[in-house]
Amino acid sequence: MRDNLNFQMRESCLSILFKKSEPLRVVFLGIVSCLFLSGATLGQTYQTEDIIFLDQAWSKQDRAEYYWGSQGSALLSYDVYLALRLAGSDELFNSPVVADEFGLLNDQPDLKNNPDSLPVGVAKSVVTVGQFKGSYAGLTCAACHTGQIQYKGKQIRIDGGFANRFDLYAWIKALSASLDEVINEPAKFSELVQRARVRGPVDEQEFRNRLVKDAVNVREHFQRSFTVPFPPGPGRTDGLESISNSITSIYTGIPENSRPSIAPVKPPFLWNAPHAAWVEWSGVIDNPLHRNFGETLGVFARYDLTSATPESGLFESTTDVKGLIHLEGLLRRLAPPMWPASVLGELDQGRVKAGAQLFDKHCVECHSTYPYRWSDTRKKNMRNIENAMVSKDVIGTDDAQMLNAIFSPAPTTQTGHLSGYFKDQTVVPRGMFNGVMMSLLIGRSVKSAGTFTQDQIQDMNGYVNFGAEPRKPAPRLSYKASTRDGTWSNGPFLHNGSVPNLYELLLPASKRSKTFYIGRDFDPIKLGVDTSEQARGYLFDTSLIGNSNAGHSFEEQPGKGVIGPALTETERYALIEYVKSIPDRAGLVTPYGGPAAPALANDDPGWYNSKHPYAPK
Repeated sequence: MRDNLNFQMRESCLSILFKKSEPLRVVFLGIVSCLFLSGATLGQTYQTEDIIFLDQAWSKQDRAEYYWGSQGSALLSYDVYLALRLAGSDELFNSPVVADEFGLLNDQPDLKNNPDSLPVGVAKSVVTVGQFKGSYAGLTCAACHTGQIQYKGKQIRIDGGFANRFDLYAWIKALSASLDEVINEPAKFSELVQRARVRGPVDEQEFRNRLVKDAVNVREHFQRSFTVPFPPGPGRTDGLESISNSITSIYTGIPENSRPSIAPVKPPFLWNAPHAAWVEWSGVIDNPLHRNFGETLGVFARYDLTSATPESGLFESTTDVKGLIHLEGLLRRLAPPMWPASVLGELDQGRVKAGAQLFDKHCVECHSTYPYRWSDTRKKNMRNIENAMVSKDVIGTDDAQMLNAIFSPAPTTQTGHLSGYFKDQTVVPRGMFNGVMMSLLIGRSVKSAGTFTQDQIQDMNGYVNFGAEPRKPAPRLSYKASTRDGTWSNGPFLHNGSVPNLYELLLPASKRSKTFYIGRDFDPIKLGVDTSEQARGYLFDTSLIGNSNAGHSFEEQPGKGVIGPALTETERYALIEYVKSIPDRAGLVTPYGGPAAPALANDDPGWYNSKHPYAPK
């Protein structure tokens, strides 16, 4: 009886939401009521109005455009997504309860930008022409790059930060199971159609045909893109391998090219990402359009790698290039978050001063802080922030990502029907295959997006010198040492999230936790995941493949992975306090292209790569 009542009340809510004639006040109350009902089933309440938003130089509208702006993700039909229930549950998959269960963030009702109350990072994409014409639901970069810190019941939003809660693997697994359930159970399918009809007429056969295709698409991604030896847990995914599996296997129709995802990493923070000379933990990309386009493939844009020719659809995609350009513009003016002392505690200025001196002594060789170190000029006198790229054999951190086939020159990937684009070679290196296919997909998408001026093309490509000057060599088998502003919000630490807090990162590696639970509570003292409650959350085991917490060690005995001397307890807490203090101003936006009088990395003899130039191998 209660389930039936909840169903009827939710249907009434939806009918209010989609009656255009209803006054705005009634629609707003309908949204609030629906959110309450979705949460009430499991006895939970969501008070999104209590979220603390820090000054990161974005307006509310900027945040909305980042949270729900289209990038062209087309994981499943939009009407299917809104009507779908979680398998084995009475909850709508789009409900706040289900979003929270998988770590997606809920937000305040926003009739203008988010009328269907999607969680942060789930967006609607509308494709108006071509073989993929339709309306879709899918993820955006905000799903994996928006953080939220929980401390004493308070929620602090970190825009562009590390999505420490979102379990992408669990989410897509549940989505696949939910789609399979309504396909295989006639009663469930009938209920799905009934809910979809609240929004408008439904041709049942056409709806089922799309549903089946959606289910196959989601299942393919779950089974091939996320072939994992163990669930990676919240805030981690092997993005490079999942995108590679999508390109080489799923959309080519060559299942033999699929590889296991053995190197889950945490998504990096995005403030200053557009300014950086190299992106990704391994520094494999220096072009923002390529970085962003690849990200859309990772969040399930659809594309064609099976048609015979471009004329018949080959290289067509749903990626929204103009949407990507807009999002990149937003990120160019995103500031790192300043420590909220009124919530997390006032800083000890004596410790901050001592920590700054220790940072200059032990850390600044690799990690810079505002106003940063800058590259030589690219086109139009534009510069990039230079971060140290440190060899894996020096930093000594987990190297599973470097064992990924995309870094190997060995021919491991079958070209099949696409061999003509590789001089008829039947097997090529995985990195080569990805690169050629990405370039062809990008070329077609840019052309389809409209006409761009030469200045716009240079801008969307980050002013990379297209033959005007020799390109600097790409770093190989190295990890990027990021800027430190805002890092206080980014635990757990190291690229794979294997160290729970900054305190342990400053220990000898042998003294770090071998296992720890990742929950949602923040530790403002040790700076990172609160590990004091030992039976909650996801159990992180550093003995598993891809999970090593070795390297970046502070100890007296030199060797691989030792980057500094053993620190005292006082020194560790001083460094922690200094990291909390940067940036020292709220809303501090880095000038895109560099300041008027930049500090040049190549003029700094203390910069790590001045002493250890990187070169391709």
